[in-house]
Amino acid sequence: MKALWIGLICLPLLGQDGAVALRALIEASPKLPLDEAELVVKLPAGQEMGRVSWVSREPKTGLTWLIQRGEKADPVIAVDQDGRVVHSFGKGLYTIPHAIRLDPQGNVWTVDAGSSLVIKFSPKGEKLLQIEVGGLRERVGNGFRGTTDITFAPGRRVFISDGYVNARILEYTTEGRKVREWGSAGTGPGQFRLPHSIVVDENNILYVADRENGRIEKFDLEGKYLGEIGHLGRTYSVQLGADGTLWAGMAQLSDPTGSPGWLVKLDRKTGMILGYVRVAEASALHSVEDAGGGQPMTGAGDKIIWFRKH
Repeated sequence: MKALWIGLICLPLLGQDGAVALRALIEASPKLPLDEAELVVKLPAGQEMGRVSWVSREPKTGLTWLIQRGEKADPVIAVDQDGRVVHSFGKGLYTIPHAIRLDPQGNVWTVDAGSSLVIKFSPKGEKLLQIEVGGLRERVGNGFRGTTDITFAPGRRVFISDGYVNARILEYTTEGRKVREWGSAGTGPGQFRLPHSIVVDENNILYVADRENGRIEKFDLEGKYLGEIGHLGRTYSVQLGADGTLWAGMAQLSDPTGSPGWLVKLDRKTGMILGYVRVAEASALHSVEDAGGGQPMTGAGDKIIWFRKH
């Protein structure tokens, strides 16, 4: 398979020339042989979805969990492979529902970008823990001012990205005790311009989508900077794939937020682009999940789109 090496330390592609270069960079790699399909969420009568902010899939049960921003349905919803609602809960608990992740025990963790509250639930919706991350400051223009994503490492370690006003990564225990934080605003190594998504791999390497710097930064679990995959677009989301790969949802930095873009498959070590799918829908790419077998899914407006093998 042809792949394209994009380097580990480099600057984001800015402006019109950068946009052309990014498109060329991505589309010079293989287009993945996947067909776009919709996972239709079958809500009860009278309910209606808002924007799907994040999706996460439980491989053991086959359930797809989502967190959505509409007021005419519960924010947290789990559906089976046919889109039937199995669980739903969380109404009245959120300011801006942002991310949803499942820990290794199958518990459901959600992240609020308005209040910086992180809530842990059982799969049936029992509230098990609430972490008040704090550090909120007013932000002109909208209510986005807090935490963005969460990931889990061995030894009961939890890592939270906090990016809309702050520029930091925080470590907690699974019991909610704060351990440390690191990061600052900027474009240098280990700095951030909106850390928007975070995931940890089996080698205990943290990958952080540094959204407005157009890169993915790498850290060890103590916050030591290990390098980056640069020359990317506005990188909203990251998720582990199989065999040392990494999925990322991105669009051009020169386009308005929420513009169409790509789901890109990367080699975690080298930064090579191994393949891509084009996402033509607006308000997509905010999250990415590998639904198994290298078949990514993402939210797109009030829908879930799933790229499946022929």
